[in-house]
Amino acid sequence: MNMKTNNEIKKFLSGLKTNVDILDYIDIEKIDSKNAFESIREMIEEKNGFDVEIIYYSNAIKFLAENDPSLQDSLELAEEFGYSVKDLNSEILASLLASKIEREKFEELRHEIEAFFEQ
Repeated sequence: MNMKTNNEIKKFLSGLKTNVDILDYIDIEKIDSKNAFESIREMIEEKNGFDVEIIYYSNAIKFLAENDPSLQDSLELAEEFGYSVKDLNSEILASLLASKIEREKFEELRHEIEAFFEQ
């Protein structure tokens, strides 16, 4: 990719509506233009760019109350990640759920990213 293309890509990616600062987690030179969304997502994932840490009990409880009052989703996530019940607390559950939500929000950008790289 030439310099103009890199600048256009930087401008596009920095303008996406996401809480993830994409440019901190990717190498523009390594984007597979034929499979751009997946290559970007994988680079972010490899550097834990979707991980959200919710600290303090009060923040975690508030987040869980608003996003998973039954704790069903966050407990399922904890199980998927191999947590045992004795290792869980509200901050871990909230962080797992917040990270999942961040991944889902990024997934909503798939079409926009793919369309940009198809041009």
